[in-house]
Amino acid sequence: MPLHDRIIPYLERAGLYHLARLNSHWFWLDEPLVSAFVERWRPETHTFHMPFGECTVTLQDVAFQLGLPIDGEAVSGCLGEFETYIEGGRPAWEWFQDLFGELPPPNKVKQMTVHFTWFHERFSVLPPDANEETVRIYARAYIMMLLSTQLFGDKSANRVHIRWLPFVANLDEMGRYSWGSAALAWLYRCMCRVANRNVTNLAGPLQLLQSWIFWRFPSLRPSGFDYFSFPLASRYGLCLFHSLKNSMLCFSREPYSALDVLAVVHPEILTDEHSRIWRAVTSLIYFAVIEWHQVDRVVPQLGGVQHIPEDALNIDWLHAKDGRGGDRWFPHYYRDWHLHWGSRLDAVISIERVADPGPSADYLDWWYRDAHRFLSPGAAFTDPRGTEIPEEALQRGSSQVPRRSQLPHMPDNRRVERRRRVGTRESGREWRWIYDMLHEDDAGGEAADVGGHRVRRSSGRRRGPQGATQFGGAASGTTGTETAGDTFTQTFTPTMTMDVDDQMGSAHFYSDFAAVLRDDAGPSHVQVDAPPYQPSAPDVVFDTTAYHPHMTEMQPQVPDFQGQYAVDLNQPAGSPLDTWFTMGGTPQSAYGVAPPVDDAVQVAGRPTRVRRRPRCGTGSHLLDPFEDAAQDDRDD
Repeated sequence: MPLHDRIIPYLERAGLYHLARLNSHWFWLDEPLVSAFVERWRPETHTFHMPFGECTVTLQDVAFQLGLPIDGEAVSGCLGEFETYIEGGRPAWEWFQDLFGELPPPNKVKQMTVHFTWFHERFSVLPPDANEETVRIYARAYIMMLLSTQLFGDKSANRVHIRWLPFVANLDEMGRYSWGSAALAWLYRCMCRVANRNVTNLAGPLQLLQSWIFWRFPSLRPSGFDYFSFPLASRYGLCLFHSLKNSMLCFSREPYSALDVLAVVHPEILTDEHSRIWRAVTSLIYFAVIEWHQVDRVVPQLGGVQHIPEDALNIDWLHAKDGRGGDRWFPHYYRDWHLHWGSRLDAVISIERVADPGPSADYLDWWYRDAHRFLSPGAAFTDPRGTEIPEEALQRGSSQVPRRSQLPHMPDNRRVERRRRVGTRESGREWRWIYDMLHEDDAGGEAADVGGHRVRRSSGRRRGPQGATQFGGAASGTTGTETAGDTFTQTFTPTMTMDVDDQMGSAHFYSDFAAVLRDDAGPSHVQVDAPPYQPSAPDVVFDTTAYHPHMTEMQPQVPDFQGQYAVDLNQPAGSPLDTWFTMGGTPQSAYGVAPPVDDAVQVAGRPTRVRRRPRCGTGSHLLDPFEDAAQDDRDD
């Protein structure tokens, strides 16, 4: 949007005139350069970790690069429910219509935002004969566009949020806010977000970041831009591409102390009212965004000697807050952090200016020992020589470490616990507790007889000693034996192990088993005079009158011995035999002293199988009644 002369007085009163001058310069972002600095950003300290130490964008850089006021009230409030939290506030869109004279069309509105194109088409040209009220409407539209694009742009890059309505409603009072601290808070939050490897896009005041890089790192500056004016970010506004002057990475600690720079800076920026806040270790507030000004870690940027800093303040809990989850009055919700900004003058640290600002010898020794100076693994940059402290670092003296306010940490413990449990067995067990409880109930109750029940291999190993047999537990299923009225039950679990001392797994056992099958094959293989078969395994006493092939109630008991059978099933019988076994009938050794039962009677006594209709896939089969519930329970 073009800047009209009649709008300039409103911008000057709001403290945004110098920022509006940058709007006339076309800005080109050097994405590879900014991405290289993003890789060195540390969210814990809000600083860039370089081989020579730490550096970051401070309130001093915001004042010189953008010309924004630093001292003032925090930029905060609510996001849309103005009639609830603001005295004299009105519903959002009703207030919007009252301030701008009309409402945007529905296709230009999305929740609490309005598309850029509507502002550009509606307020781009100010009528020559416009009255003062019309000029104020155009000034409100220009300020909302300026704040949403130059300072607080988001990833959408094409929408204006209506959170600025309470600010533009009274244009004469906009100058009492600290727009510089709010812009720096938003830049810190965007850098902390993009430091996450899952985030690919970067938003925020990127013109501030790129201009800071060019001013602080002379070797990265483009050539041919010797002329500059205020604000200093306008110097490299038309830079399209450039090549590095040299491969050495040098850092300018005080680029703003040059006489040619002080000659173009606006005198209001250099007043003590704003310059003393540059040294404040305090909170930075922009609505729901709360960040921390870590100027005590970059003292050489303000002309002092850098000593070993204190531990960084943990504000992970604040990084998780972004204003979502319902609107609220943020000055009350973040009351403690607003109080810190209100007492910012008490948090100003004393810095003794020296002729050669830089890190002390103790700091360099600590930095070389503990810091991550390079992005690549340490083995790639291992230097067999010892680290030498420069002579100028030893001559800087030992001034006192600046005093800093002690504040409680605000860690996000919930996020820490979630990150620690991701990909571990503990996180995998969270959703299995229902299955484990059902499995424990089924393994010891009636559900153990249900067909198709599968026991987890790990559970089988844990319960192996209770359900294992004397042969190593190499079988699966449930067998029962009743002797003298007592029921012995063996529950076998499917274990995938092998015992070298197992008698059932030896070759002798399989040869004996093949001999049994050969004896049961038919009458032509019967050997009447053969000696009785002597099994290698212990014999079991079996009562045929009490045997039930389908027992439903069994008490799990592990016997210490196995009884003997009353009849040797492997000994040939003396009764006339048929070739039933070869046809799938009863084997010869199953006949005892009693005469065989008639086939018709035996077939009639067998339970009949209930044929169920196949499932249709829609669930309607669950509504059909069972044909014979009692018989179905008996068969299954």
